[in-house]
Amino acid sequence: MIIKNVNLETVCGITSKLPDNEYPEIAFAGKSNVGKSSLINALMNRKAYARTSAQPGKTQTINFYHITVKNQLGDGNSRDEMLYFVDLPGYGYAKANVEIKAQWGKMIERYLHSSKRLKAVFLLVDIRHEPSANDVQMYDWVVRQGYEPIIIATKSDKLKRSQIAKNVKIIKEGLGVPKKTAVIPFSAETKDGREEIYRLIEELVGMKNEE
Repeated sequence: MIIKNVNLETVCGITSKLPDNEYPEIAFAGKSNVGKSSLINALMNRKAYARTSAQPGKTQTINFYHITVKNQLGDGNSRDEMLYFVDLPGYGYAKANVEIKAQWGKMIERYLHSSKRLKAVFLLVDIRHEPSANDVQMYDWVVRQGYEPIIIATKSDKLKRSQIAKNVKIIKEGLGVPKKTAVIPFSAETKDGREEIYRLIEELVGMKNEE
């Protein structure tokens, strides 16, 4: 996947009208400080386009990034394809009050119910730890909205390679995912896992090389 252009096109707050986008959407969810902005930056091949912060709870809006991708066709030609990366507010932020947390939840729920172009929800969890109660709650909640989350196990560079398979198994068991569920270890530092995520996104939005 070759990213040609990136544009933060729409930012939606709690009371904002959600856009009726023309192109496929891929949404990213995860608890505060799990590395969501770092993943999105890595996928967009930008250093700091999506805001990253040491302060949890920074993303308090739904951000729609319009992505232009160069799709290489089998005959040697190429064509531009369009899609959106949708950055959802981080959950589990302890310092946010109950009312604000509830509003964020309703905003995410409204998006999941109303989007006509959403192809998949990527749920990010920290590979170093067993899924938290918030992770399990979010996973179950997304499933109840009618989606099968794809799990991205972030910060894989913090583990030895020999530990990764074991921790992926712990994540699968902790979330209670079906056997076929994809769990992709990812590192924003080394970009390990990025190509696998790219291939999955291409498949989800129907971006196939044509002979």
